[in-house]
Amino acid sequence: MIKKIILGILALLIVVVGGLVIYVQLSWDKTYDIPYPDLKVSNDPEVIERGKYLVHGPAHCSNCHVSSLEDMIAADAGQPIPLKGGVDFPLGPIGKLYTRNLTPDPTTGIGRFSDGQLFRMMRHAVKPDGSATLSVLMPFWNMADEDLVAVVSYLRSMEPINNEVKDNEWTFMGKAVRVMASSFKPIENPTPPAFAPKMQATIERGEYISRYVANCVGCHTNRDLMTFEAIGPEYAGGMEFEPYPELHLAVGEDPELWMRTPNITPHPNSALSKFKTVEEWKERFRKGRQIKISPMHWGPFSRMSDEDLEALYLYLTSLEPQDYDPGELMFKK
Repeated sequence: MIKKIILGILALLIVVVGGLVIYVQLSWDKTYDIPYPDLKVSNDPEVIERGKYLVHGPAHCSNCHVSSLEDMIAADAGQPIPLKGGVDFPLGPIGKLYTRNLTPDPTTGIGRFSDGQLFRMMRHAVKPDGSATLSVLMPFWNMADEDLVAVVSYLRSMEPINNEVKDNEWTFMGKAVRVMASSFKPIENPTPPAFAPKMQATIERGEYISRYVANCVGCHTNRDLMTFEAIGPEYAGGMEFEPYPELHLAVGEDPELWMRTPNITPHPNSALSKFKTVEEWKERFRKGRQIKISPMHWGPFSRMSDEDLEALYLYLTSLEPQDYDPGELMFKK
């Protein structure tokens, strides 16, 4: 009798596990039929210049969409590196991402896609093939229409470069996470404004830059490293970044060293509290990268306008203080 019960349980487990495997394999790359935003690129030089500022400044596209670690380091330092994509970002047990070619090449870059496909990807986190992308890495869903147009217009104006980029690599665990986690689902009902808050030192502009352009909230919020869903208070820090051995070795750092984002709410013990004035805040940003393996995109952020840096400071200092200690910012596991 006991033997039959054990065999029955084993059979049930096999059916359940087998069913889960089949479900994940059939569902992980689900496509979504979301309409294209009614936006078009522009040839207006002022619009293109605005896009250039966003791409190489607060939106920091220029730091990631390069082809090598050497180019990533050079781009952070301000060198005009082509945004032809290909550098890899390891995501631990769930897989590896490769940044896309953002040049207007007609076979390997964004020249393959319509304006609508590109705008939908930024606004709804739905790629040209209809599958969803990891929205928390590119939180542009409520970026103003005029800024979306500016970014894509600038990208369309760049020199096309042929560079075939590898497909992203997902482990079975990664595929399962994509099926279940909300961070891998489309943004179905964004509420973007037509126009961005003016580039002035205002709390409104600071919140806009922080949430929908620079993604301060994305990294300075503790997140589950499997699903990337928030598990801590916003802006209170704690998100961990696993070592990137090749990068660490390239800049002479310990390849086993992890990093963790600090608390940037106005709590007395936070990193933000170190800056007593907005001038001190701007001075730090103008210095650029100090810690070579910091995941923060200090290079692009150091080139932001005074108005945007002042707006960020006003917004962050207006937040509710969070008594949250994320721990040592550099550590080993």
